[in-house]
Amino acid sequence: MKRLILTGWGGGSELARSGLAEIIIPFHFQFEWGPLPSAEKLSAYFAAYTTNLGPADHWSDWVRWPRGAKGRRLSLVEFCEPYDEIELWFGATARDQLQLVWLLDHLSGCPGLVQKLGLRLLDSDLMFYPDYDFTRGEPHIPVLDVAAEEFETAKLAWSAYCAPTPEACIDLLHRDLSALLMLRPALLELLAELPSPLTGLGATEMRFLEMLACGYVNTNALFHLRSLRRTFVFGEFDLGSLLEGLALGPKPAVAGLGDELRTIDSKNLRARHEVYLRSRLSLTKFGKAILARQEDFSRHNPIDRWWGGTHLTNDRLWRYGAALTKP
Repeated sequence: MKRLILTGWGGGSELARSGLAEIIIPFHFQFEWGPLPSAEKLSAYFAAYTTNLGPADHWSDWVRWPRGAKGRRLSLVEFCEPYDEIELWFGATARDQLQLVWLLDHLSGCPGLVQKLGLRLLDSDLMFYPDYDFTRGEPHIPVLDVAAEEFETAKLAWSAYCAPTPEACIDLLHRDLSALLMLRPALLELLAELPSPLTGLGATEMRFLEMLACGYVNTNALFHLRSLRRTFVFGEFDLGSLLEGLALGPKPAVAGLGDELRTIDSKNLRARHEVYLRSRLSLTKFGKAILARQEDFSRHNPIDRWWGGTHLTNDRLWRYGAALTKP
């Protein structure tokens, strides 16, 4: 039996050494931060390779290919066709769940593969230690069938997330999402990152302020103490962008972040990391007022970021608390 594994962002490297499948295909898009890729770019990612694609714009660019392996230039569906079993390994994080619904939305149009698909939902972020024993862990998680219910739920979720307002995602919460068991918690985590009606900040930004108020003055603590931060949507680079927004705007809520970040190229990750490491952070008076729910960050600072297909700006600031608030 020839087995193929399609997996989320974190699973590719260690799974490739696990021996659980002939090929592991990880997906690299991070839909939780920044503008969504265009429909054309996403379509080209799955299609047959063409020379006008960039070095990381095709599914095959992210595969650790065994010696002699073929099929790098095929479409994903064409590459999958010879396999007897195709397992989808996706974790509980918002990043993985977004990748899963995007992938299922695409595969729903490929009836020839449906009977081969199985889904393993892992209560983890797919970050396996180098010496992880796969024979005692994940292979014993049941493989779930992927049928009409799963495809329909995925299509609804992906369409809602790509919409130009969060309203369709709120409507999803009133539907039965049990076909994809980890989708509802991920959706709630994503919605919590919309600006609050009281503070104009999302859940992670507010946790930054709360951690600073408790004496955590280093960026390492803010970025990496995930169980203490208790928000899991964004990666390290995204967290850096959120922190810079809090610290480098016209009216900062955070003091102590290196001002040179304003001029260091965003692609110069080493230099930016060095600034993060030597910064010693604290709350400003304004930050303390936000933490006390007495000030609104967005009334004094520019907002310009994306939540799925929704462009959040000061004039189009969708907010979420007990309910969704229109701009």
